[in-house]
Amino acid sequence: MKKYFYFLLLLIVATSCTEDVKFNNPAFQGLKDNVFWRAATYKASMTTNGNIVIEGALGYEKVILRLSYDGEPGKTRVFGIDNVTTASYLNTFPGKLAEFNTGANKGSGQILVTNIGNENTISGTFKFTAINSDAADAENPKVTFTEGVFYKIPLTPTLEY
Repeated sequence: MKKYFYFLLLLIVATSCTEDVKFNNPAFQGLKDNVFWRAATYKASMTTNGNIVIEGALGYEKVILRLSYDGEPGKTRVFGIDNVTTASYLNTFPGKLAEFNTGANKGSGQILVTNIGNENTISGTFKFTAINSDAADAENPKVTFTEGVFYKIPLTPTLEY
């Protein structure tokens, strides 16, 4: 009788063990002011003039990365130098409207495209500090994203922006 009991117990233990593996592929995420932030939706597109626009959104929040791309992965592009390679963070929640941008002599950071895959996806890393468009908002003068990653985001070709 003991053998049946142990066998039944072993069978229950063996069948009740499961692993819930969750893949984060594709992904758009980073640390927003040192708090983990992961986009629920994301997309990337290449414009007719050769620029790439990568967007990630989480509810009312949106991050938009724009860069000129010459077909060379592995080249770091810098934010805060011109108005072509820019990063933006938008919060459209009513009562908390805010827009933060980098641009010519405004903000800082960098973006690195590590791969544009054969299956029309784009991957890379980013970090930036964007300045609030509302200079009167002394409570939120800037937003900082660090350790940003976009991985295998679907890339749609040639859209006019």
